[in-house]
Amino acid sequence: MANVSLYDIYQTRRLDPFADAFKDFFRPVRIDGAADIQLKMDVKEDDNNYTVHAEIPGVAKDDIQVTIDGNQVSISAEVKKENEVKEGEAALLTERYYGKVSRSFTVSSDIDESASQAKYDNGVLELVLPKKAATASKRITVN
Repeated sequence: MANVSLYDIYQTRRLDPFADAFKDFFRPVRIDGAADIQLKMDVKEDDNNYTVHAEIPGVAKDDIQVTIDGNQVSISAEVKKENEVKEGEAALLTERYYGKVSRSFTVSSDIDESASQAKYDNGVLELVLPKKAATASKRITVN
């Protein structure tokens, strides 16, 4: 199979010795050994509620914050690093993630935050978010 390569007809790279110096400067950086942590969620809707299941393994329930503002829901969690290396030991491999993760999303209806419920069990956060009752519009007569 033939290899395909980009041919620079103007040969700007040959003329400019700094052409490649900043080529990858603004590329996203990934630190070796850092885990790609994402909050994975399922959001379901019925006539009265939104139900959210979010996977947040390894987090204490006291380190999870849920904020509701109208129809926007924000979930954030923090995994704290515990010093597990004892005297005379050395860590040979550390793959567990320590840090903060968050995610926000909006739903189509406002949420009744006073009736909302949250439960955390086996690394899964379950939110039951009741929809606010739609208020009837009021017609005002102009005098």
